[in-house]
Amino acid sequence: MQQPRDSHPDDQAALIACLASGACFGSAGACRRIDTHAATIFLSEDRAWKLKRAVRYPYLDFSTPEKRRAALEAELRLNRRTAPELYLAVHAVARAGNSFTVTDAATSGDAGDIVDWVLEMKRFPDNALLDDLAKQGPLDPSLLLRLADHVHAFHDRAGRAAEANGADRFRQILDGNADSLAPHAALFGGDRIARLLRDQRRTCERHAALLDARGREGRIRHVHGDLHLANIALIDGEPTPFDCLEFSEELATTDILYDLAFLLMDLWHRDLRAGANLVFNRYIDLSADEEGVRLLPLFLSVRATIRAHVLAATGARTGNAAAGEQANGFLDLAERLIAAARPTLIAVGGLSGTGKSALARALGAGVGAAPGARILRSDVLRKRLAGVSPEQRLSSALYTPLASRTVYSLLSDLTGRHLSADTSVIADAVFAASDERAAIARDAAHAHVPFFGLWLDAAEAIRLERVGQRVTDASDADAGVVLAQSRYATGPLGEWHRLRADQPLAGVVADAGAIIAGTGARGDS
Repeated sequence: MQQPRDSHPDDQAALIACLASGACFGSAGACRRIDTHAATIFLSEDRAWKLKRAVRYPYLDFSTPEKRRAALEAELRLNRRTAPELYLAVHAVARAGNSFTVTDAATSGDAGDIVDWVLEMKRFPDNALLDDLAKQGPLDPSLLLRLADHVHAFHDRAGRAAEANGADRFRQILDGNADSLAPHAALFGGDRIARLLRDQRRTCERHAALLDARGREGRIRHVHGDLHLANIALIDGEPTPFDCLEFSEELATTDILYDLAFLLMDLWHRDLRAGANLVFNRYIDLSADEEGVRLLPLFLSVRATIRAHVLAATGARTGNAAAGEQANGFLDLAERLIAAARPTLIAVGGLSGTGKSALARALGAGVGAAPGARILRSDVLRKRLAGVSPEQRLSSALYTPLASRTVYSLLSDLTGRHLSADTSVIADAVFAASDERAAIARDAAHAHVPFFGLWLDAAEAIRLERVGQRVTDASDADAGVVLAQSRYATGPLGEWHRLRADQPLAGVVADAGAIIAGTGARGDS
């Protein structure tokens, strides 16, 4: 095969014009063209073709055809981990007289002077990106739950790095951000950059032992690396991550929660905070990665910083003032995300069918720092102790008084650990016994944080109806459980606040919000 020569800028300019015309692909008309900071994509009738741009940044080098070929071949291989149906082949691009032709790589030796390479992908509908769907309003909760499930499953099977120096690896990310921010001191302000990097580095050092431990535990893996809404498409009804970070295995090998943090940060930035909190809690419910939660403010802040310097570089290259404004917005977000926040503990109690989990989910995004409160649901913890998935039903033999005490003990332990790490908590459990309610209140007192106990009341008929409507849920409660709970003697509620749960959820949320804001009433019976 004839070896491609190094590119001259004119080569890519002429090639891009040819590819955009559709002639290289045998397309009936011109292709739609999409430019990113490091690639150009051409959309024909049923295909998407990606050309790496001849650029060099501190974190990537596409300056020669062979480097671009290697990146495309890595992109093909790595993206087949999450989207095998989308990624088809890498093709050589050869000069043919005054034009170019796209050929099969295996036969490109007969196709003239090879000047570049392109990646062939199936084209999905224009409105399939979650980036586009999010612009129309909040994303469907069931879609986000499935996305969290897919990301967790991908992380679970991702290649693990034998890495004992997790803190050193993360320091390298901070150093890389410092190098990438430096050319944009005029845009961001040098003092501002220095303060942000100082706060991120201090937080990194505070958690250095945890970062190292996570490396030893195998939580540093070869992940997606660029997991935001513009890189997730709805394909056959399922959220499908694609377009992973392919140009550096080193950069793409990182903490699994740092990978998740890009998605959470993107949702938070778009003011889709309920969605971010939903994805966060579902992922932790599945992974049981409770200790890692304390790293999320740092991870989210660093992800926002990366978006800031990438947009700044784009604005500098294109002269697009809007990109500079967006870059400043992301740096603002990075500063807010790393700022300390005092945690809060909210306990949501009530008999089965009163809507505890719905209220906890509705409150989660508004409590504490991003990505909101950790919602600890007793039903999920019970399944974790049994070693099964949250929705798998358990035998009634596992609902003994001893099993329940073990669940509440774990709930209290995790609550205390999260509060001590400045993470707000919403504890979702029946809390029928006075000692259970007293114990969760003590967790707040020990952590010196505000506490709100919310007790939901609903008539038996309503509770029976709601439980009967459940399809897939972590709760195993059925009509028999509801009837048995109606005979519970819950005793005085004391400092807990009684809420009417027989009204629409919006009303319950409003009543709970008033209590948390200090304007609601307290029930004592």
